[in-house]
Amino acid sequence: MDIGGSFRHELTGSFSQGSDSNPTVAMVEASYKANNLHYRYVNCEVNPDQLEAAVKGARAMNWKGFNCSIPHKVEVIKYLDGLGESAALIGAVNCAVNRDGKLIGENTDGKGFLKSFLEITPATGKTIVLLGAGGAARAIAVELALAGATKFYVVNRSRTRGEELTALLNDKTSATAEFVEWNKTYSIPQDAEVVINSTSMGMVNTEGKQDIDFESIRPGMLAADVIVNPPQTYFLDEAGKRGATTLQGLGMVVNQAVIGIKYWTGVDVDAKDLNDELLRVLGLA
Repeated sequence: MDIGGSFRHELTGSFSQGSDSNPTVAMVEASYKANNLHYRYVNCEVNPDQLEAAVKGARAMNWKGFNCSIPHKVEVIKYLDGLGESAALIGAVNCAVNRDGKLIGENTDGKGFLKSFLEITPATGKTIVLLGAGGAARAIAVELALAGATKFYVVNRSRTRGEELTALLNDKTSATAEFVEWNKTYSIPQDAEVVINSTSMGMVNTEGKQDIDFESIRPGMLAADVIVNPPQTYFLDEAGKRGATTLQGLGMVVNQAVIGIKYWTGVDVDAKDLNDELLRVLGLA
């Protein structure tokens, strides 16, 4: 690829503010190379007041698509031509796809989680405890509801955000949801089959542990975490000690990249190439 000259590759990339997308850049580039795909994935640092111009630039250069990270996931919608079903429900876009000249917004975060989830158990009929109500929780909950989960407990410290997600699930999906204000140690309800940590607690360089009664986690439950680094969190360790099946966050990140690559290139790539590169970038290989 010649910057300032002609482009010899189809272009994809990310619009981010800061360097949080670097692992994704490395993963996707590694996958393109391993699969001999004539594509490049470049990270563009875009300030909020430059987002409209960045999208126009992607159109002008006929980019096949791009990812958006915080703080662009909601604001980008006004510059796109349409939304996929789950992105419309979630109200946020992390992946734009050029379809016949139109930029369509998708959300692959929840889809990436769902793929990992379904490798362990079906979503149909599941009752799920969701710890947190931020962007990741929103994407995960919508995808699980669309896949057939029937009931959610949305456990969050902020009442406003928690009630927003609860209302979304009740009003826009066939699932039912109940908000629980997280102002004391939370005990997992007896009817829950799945508990998902979608908070940042457990991430490298963060403090604090989930204020839950870990003894309420029962054998046979599924405990999942969205944290990538470290892959094996305190939450997963404690749940595993109680006999729960555990699901790390690595799969969510890898799968959302696989889905994005399929959107842009039409090619189903092997997740192993991306997983190996992610582990290398994180210093875990």
